[in-house]
Amino acid sequence: MTGDVPAYGLWFLAAINAGIFILFAFSFFKPKTPRDWRSLGAFSAFIVALFAEMYGFPLTLYLLAGWLGTSFPALDPLSHDAGHLWPAMFGWSMDPHWSPFHLLSFVFIGGGFILIATAWRVLHEAQRAGNLATTGPYARLRHPQYVGFVLIMIGFFLQWPTLVTGLMLPVLIVMYWRLARSEEREVEAAFGDKYRRYASAVPAFLPRPANLLRSSRG
Repeated sequence: MTGDVPAYGLWFLAAINAGIFILFAFSFFKPKTPRDWRSLGAFSAFIVALFAEMYGFPLTLYLLAGWLGTSFPALDPLSHDAGHLWPAMFGWSMDPHWSPFHLLSFVFIGGGFILIATAWRVLHEAQRAGNLATTGPYARLRHPQYVGFVLIMIGFFLQWPTLVTGLMLPVLIVMYWRLARSEEREVEAAFGDKYRRYASAVPAFLPRPANLLRSSRG
């Protein structure tokens, strides 16, 4: 017995971390409709797959162990730090927790959660009043909550890329795009020309630079 903490097989830790982030998303997103639950469910599947490899079984590292050992002989391919694959692939010997990828991931993850939480408050108030949500994040994007989920998933992929989440990410982006289009048809049916004018002025997913600079409209 050496007393060393194992890098993997920590399934309790995987479950705790996945549960925390799913609970955060649930508390910010507050799903109510079947569409909301599908959005949260897809995000939750991504998070579970991520932490299952981060702390449970490192499937990606096992599959890439031969290539990693040959290409980066100084790297222990089954160490926990090796899971932060981006620095290793760029040949950086630095602590991966201080790599640009890891630091940028915090921006994406934090920004995504802030966007989801802020957008939900605006949407909730608009729904209570029977109005179209056009203020706050909705003054810049028509689907800020879906964008928030995608930002969080991209952030985690920058921090800890895996083959499974790499395959899931584009599929989930397409799924959110389809959910957004379905939602738009329903909102257009409810608000008619008002929504069409709003949609012509505000982009769906990528804000225009001018929209980022101007203040929110009341």
